[in-house]
Amino acid sequence: MTKAKRRKIGKFIYWTPRILSTLFMLFLALFSLDVFDGNYGFWETILALFMHNIPVFILAIILWISWKREIVGGIGFIVAGLAYVISAIIRMSTGLPWYLAISWSLIIAGPAFLIGILFLINWFKKKK
Repeated sequence: MTKAKRRKIGKFIYWTPRILSTLFMLFLALFSLDVFDGNYGFWETILALFMHNIPVFILAIILWISWKREIVGGIGFIVAGLAYVISAIIRMSTGLPWYLAISWSLIIAGPAFLIGILFLINWFKKKK
């Protein structure tokens, strides 16, 4: 493999988790727009938006730290995905079959797992 090709792969591995995590956070933030369906006042709407976006804020802090320390992004996004899957399993008491709860939660947690794995690959590559 040529040096130029290795450099291209290195840039791809470097930028892909950062771009995907930004897109993932924007995707999660879209779910907070349902607060505008309610009949809330101004301050209640601001509070509801803040509460809905706490996971986005946490992931943004993880991304900020992991920009230079990829291990933080790898562990942080994988833990975030696991936390979402566990919360979906806990919510199965609503009568949703377990296989639907798991498959539904993987739609959200899957990108988090992928981003975490890409950060870990970048960390291992950088370590060498």
